[in-house]
Amino acid sequence: MISLILQQSPAWHLGSVMEGFKTIIEPFKIKTVEPIKMTTAEQRKVFLERAHYNTFLLQSDQVAIDLLTDSGTSAMSSDQWAAMMRGDESYAGASSWSKMEDEIKSLTGYAHILPTHQGRAAERILYGYLGGKGRTFISNTHFDTTRANIEFTGAEAIDIPVPEATHILENHAFKGNLDTVKLKKLISEKGAESIGAVILTVTNNSGGGQPVSMANAKEVSEICRSNNVLFILDACRIAENSYFIRLREKGYENKSYRDIASEMFSLADGAIMSLKKDGLVNMGGFLALRDDQLSAACTELLIVTEGYATYGGLSGRDMEAIAVGLKEVFDPDYLHYRIRSTAYLGERLRNMGVPLIWPIGGHAVYVDARSFYSHIPVEQYPGQALVCELYLMGGIRSVEIGSVMFGKYDESHQLIPAPMELVRLAIPRRVYTQSHIEFVLEVFEKLLYGREKVKGFEITFEPRFLRHFMARFRRVG
Repeated sequence: MISLILQQSPAWHLGSVMEGFKTIIEPFKIKTVEPIKMTTAEQRKVFLERAHYNTFLLQSDQVAIDLLTDSGTSAMSSDQWAAMMRGDESYAGASSWSKMEDEIKSLTGYAHILPTHQGRAAERILYGYLGGKGRTFISNTHFDTTRANIEFTGAEAIDIPVPEATHILENHAFKGNLDTVKLKKLISEKGAESIGAVILTVTNNSGGGQPVSMANAKEVSEICRSNNVLFILDACRIAENSYFIRLREKGYENKSYRDIASEMFSLADGAIMSLKKDGLVNMGGFLALRDDQLSAACTELLIVTEGYATYGGLSGRDMEAIAVGLKEVFDPDYLHYRIRSTAYLGERLRNMGVPLIWPIGGHAVYVDARSFYSHIPVEQYPGQALVCELYLMGGIRSVEIGSVMFGKYDESHQLIPAPMELVRLAIPRRVYTQSHIEFVLEVFEKLLYGREKVKGFEITFEPRFLRHFMARFRRVG
């Protein structure tokens, strides 16, 4: 059992000029604004019907507050925009690539860096190479694109989060952890030679944006190395995870966020990162590896599917912005604002009686739709019902993370529900102000009344993989 520093609502970090104040101010000034088009309730009803009750199919100008995802939705800084002007668009060996590569090598310590246009491209390359029938991948929780890229090869993806992960109200410091007892058992049952990789996602997105402790990462690393199993970090929110480690895990309270991240990278054999999250950019990702042979094989696939090895689907402008963003994301003022502003939304919702995963994670608030609409059976997708009501009431776009996203069917085509029925309110980085969040709270306040009258949905069309992106629905009854 590790010693923890438990604190859900921390004070400002030591030495901050704002220490002792309750108000969370954005550590930036607004220089450019993007207009939001306001819509009426009647317009939103028509828009949602035309989108077949799937908010992915809405147009952006039909949305007031977009909490669908925090991926690629960040506002870039003035330093990032300035760096983009220096973009070297040479096909091979661009100076912009050198800056990006050097920054990633400095952070991760890995010898081989493969640039990709986003994280799922890196997943497709690595898991496409390692996967196939008879192969098993194990994770604290595979996210949707990770699972799809693995299962597309014919391999199986198994989730083994710690038991506390599904105890929605329990105040556990590291609900994102992987169950190491189950990991040892699975490796023994499947055979180490059949394990494609063990993937530790930090933070655990599908598990409520919950952090992973360094102690858990160390234990996973030791198990993998003793069994000669590949250990990969899904590191797209590693800066946010580092914040929680410093806040809650004994021995890390005086370490920098970047040093904590580098230590976690040192435990793994490689990493995949969507830079559209903690890279603070709108496009980009990478695959980083230690092994020369594995890197060479993946580089061949990169060149075939993404682009040359020194740009991988990215422009020089993108790579310049990434090199800056990977520095800015570890700024203490930024990280404190990021985590606390997300927690503010969750704390206020909880106080008004909205059921949600506790404690609040780093990038999003996860509402327990099964409890919010307790009268709607899981077969009628209560999470999708809440997603639609949020849009109809206030033009807020969110995403279901439950049996629409992760549900499967048995042999008789009966739904096998997901472990939890959640709705994620993902907060874009450096985009929305306090008044936007107050509006979201007011919408929820209105949804609490008359919620027993809301009806569920059934699916009328779904693709084979990642069905939540393109599925169509109709309201039951």
